[in-house]
Amino acid sequence: MLKASELASKLNIKEYEMYGEYKAKVRDIPLEKKGNLILVTATSPTPYGEGKTTMSIGLLDALCTLGYEATASLREPSLGPVFGMKGGATGGGLSSLVPEADINLHFTGDFAAIEVANNLLCAAIDNHIYQGNALQMDELRIEYSRCLDINDRALKKITILSSYEREEHFSITAASEMMAILCLSTSVEDLKNRLDRILIAYSKDNKPIFAKDLNITDSLLAILKEAIKPNLVQTLEENPVLIHGGPFANIAHGTSSVLATSLGLEKADYCITEAGFGSDLGAIKYYDIVARSSNLKPDAVVLVTTIKALKYNGERNLEKGIQNLKAHLDILSHFEVPVTVCLNKFDSDKEEEIAFIKEFSLQNKAHFSVSTSYKEGGKGAISLAKEVLSSLKETTYQELYSVSDALETKIDKLGKELLHAKNIKYTKKALEKIASLKENNLDKLPICIAKTQYSLSDDKEKLGYPIDFDITVKDIKLYNGAGFITIYLGNIITMPGLPKKPNYENIFLEDDNIVGIH
Repeated sequence: MLKASELASKLNIKEYEMYGEYKAKVRDIPLEKKGNLILVTATSPTPYGEGKTTMSIGLLDALCTLGYEATASLREPSLGPVFGMKGGATGGGLSSLVPEADINLHFTGDFAAIEVANNLLCAAIDNHIYQGNALQMDELRIEYSRCLDINDRALKKITILSSYEREEHFSITAASEMMAILCLSTSVEDLKNRLDRILIAYSKDNKPIFAKDLNITDSLLAILKEAIKPNLVQTLEENPVLIHGGPFANIAHGTSSVLATSLGLEKADYCITEAGFGSDLGAIKYYDIVARSSNLKPDAVVLVTTIKALKYNGERNLEKGIQNLKAHLDILSHFEVPVTVCLNKFDSDKEEEIAFIKEFSLQNKAHFSVSTSYKEGGKGAISLAKEVLSSLKETTYQELYSVSDALETKIDKLGKELLHAKNIKYTKKALEKIASLKENNLDKLPICIAKTQYSLSDDKEKLGYPIDFDITVKDIKLYNGAGFITIYLGNIITMPGLPKKPNYENIFLEDDNIVGIH
């Protein structure tokens, strides 16, 4: 590995703090946009994994191999999946980030800081009520909850016992609003303003109460002052990567920080970022939330898929399953940005299957390339890099809705025009939440759809390209500090449990080296 100081030199980064020899916190403030932004997304995820991070790293290494200045802005792993079912999140094979164990475990302390700031705010809310409740908070309408960066199903539902009793829950840290806020902030000042705006409760006469009302935001800012700085690491081929933040791709926007991406675009000709899960929970949110608030608009999109994933969506039939690829191409076509379909190739893939996917992609006005970067590193993604470069062009896109539209109109446009739902229904609870947001003029924000990642509908059994289905808005939650409203189309779990055979059983220490995270 190169020393972090050498990586900083590669990106012309002047201000940084070393965290050991191979990691650094970057203090440089992003200024002018220089490079092109490449957004990596995917078809609908399957239990096998499609390899978005691996393909992103391979593409970066390929661009650097071709002699271009390039970097990537990627998410930090969460300890929940690391010890749970998924394992580490630093890529795979020869397209990986290092130092792998450091990045997967604790890293530079960002998640810990976010967790502490989040839970301090929760403690302050309950303390305020205990100490007399001068703000007249409605104890049954507390809008902010605790978090922990470990999968623990016992915390899905808890009872708060103080001067009163209240049912609550923990979320995993990646699913906290504090994480979303950090990742969408453009500066320390912006971070403070967003912390001020966090909706923590409603009063007994239905008035919103914000974090600033507790005089706590300066303390939260003090906890987060290091966490807001992007982190610098490298690929196995010694190319610099900015890795920062990790918002849950379901209830939040699911991509790395605006600061890291802005920094990458200032320092390099090409910056790669990813948004997940599939384009319905990745690319849509990137355009609706990240690009809308930061003006970081992609110049090209890479849509990752595998033959195994397409067959999964077609009940083992590729010709049927390829409709899932069509569904995601149709979603991306709304944004009028050039798309390259990237087939993450496995040894078991047949040439006639690859040819079929290529022809289908070209017929649907997408570029196409095969990547073998898992096995070959950057060399295996050279053709992908060239295809993406050839696709770049000046792009503009029309936003699907205006933030000033009625909340139901925004849901209608996204649900019907992009997801192809026929009818949208609302529970009584959701309608009450909408009425409350409207009454307090808190509804003029972009929306963030929370639903199953396995289907474009709200039913995980509807694979492929479902059309003309009904969806039900079950709940609505305002993330006022982050700047969006999450629309729940199902029972979304924000605190996962551990599987029967957790990944922690595979991890051990060998001669001071941590082994088995993957």
